Amino acid sequence: MRIGILLGSTRTGRQSHKVAQHLERELQKRGIATDLIDLAESPLPILDERASRHPQLQARVHGLSARLREADGLVFVTPEYHGSFSGVLKNALDYFWEEFGKKPIGVAAVSAGKLGGINASTQLQHVILSLGAFPVPTKLLVPEVHNAFDESLEAKGEHIVKSTERFLDEYLWFARAIVGAKRAASEEAA
Repeated sequence: MRIGILLGSTRTGRQSHKVAQHLERELQKRGIATDLIDLAESPLPILDERASRHPQLQARVHGLSARLREADGLVFVTPEYHGSFSGVLKNALDYFWEEFGKKPIGVAAVSAGKLGGINASTQLQHVILSLGAFPVPTKLLVPEVHNAFDESLEAKGEHIVKSTERFLDEYLWFARAIVGAKRAASEEAA
């Protein structure tokens, strides 16, 4: 199984990359292939047409489409900005449709405050349903993200360690169930 981690922050001084890299490392420890898709490294212009309908797309949009398609499941990582998820993540999601179809998608949200991005995560789960994908009910919320990790991106507190473990346990169970059902359906159709 291959899990894509879509990092939805490009802001200078961002902190959510710590969570994305932490999740990547923890998934790899569990033997899961990962692909960290950082929108700061692959920025997209403001959407004027979906990827499947655009006559002249940039190579990076095609590349991102291919990476999203290759993933069996995804985890979206977002900061909470003004009570919602990031605009750069929404812009990226709007480019694509088929790439998300019937995929298990987990949500990790961060905030500088004590609520850990709860509003952003809830709104993002609604968008995931609109993408034709399956949001995992369990979310990873990281409050006070600027204090949550040390310089080597190890979680500082037991709360983050246990929350990450619980999130990944639930996410991987959910992802394996969906990926297995999709593979069985493909085999029956063949």
